[in-house]
Amino acid sequence: MQNSKNKKIESNETKPKRRNEDSQLEEFFMSSLKDIYWAEKHLTKAIPKMIEASTTEELRNVFKEHLQVTVEQVTQVEKVFDLMGEKPQAQKCDAMEGLTKEAESNIEKTQEGSLTRDVALIMAAQKVEHYEIATYGTLVRLATAIGRLDAAGIFSDLLDEEKEADTALTGIAANNINMEATHEEKA
Repeated sequence: MQNSKNKKIESNETKPKRRNEDSQLEEFFMSSLKDIYWAEKHLTKAIPKMIEASTTEELRNVFKEHLQVTVEQVTQVEKVFDLMGEKPQAQKCDAMEGLTKEAESNIEKTQEGSLTRDVALIMAAQKVEHYEIATYGTLVRLATAIGRLDAAGIFSDLLDEEKEADTALTGIAANNINMEATHEEKA
């Protein structure tokens, strides 16, 4: 999902720039890029579990849509590697691993078919979204600092997508699921 802003930037940045191998900031940028790459790829495996565990069709649909977005985000992150003249490489993201383990734990702790399970899934998904929002927001600023406006544009688009997903999850929780879950009896 790329907007015209990126296309304009890309037309000015057709060749990968040589990386400043001696820059600590660029080294940190590349490490962070590898980290979010692992995280996004990991989410393509975790989101289907959340889809399956969802009680309401509304939440399942939001997760299905975001799974498609996530698959495209993997491709966009790979594009940044290409812009940097690097082969895509994943570096385990401990934070994302922890967040998805927590989501799995929430599934186990809640009753199948309950709205409380959907509340737990929304909470887990929003924690993931907030992590991604923080990461992509920082990557926009880091890319800008190292003079990679082409990468900054891609990260800006990814940041917007994560914010949209968070807003959609908030809407479902606030408008439907949370209030309906208050009427469920203990299991």
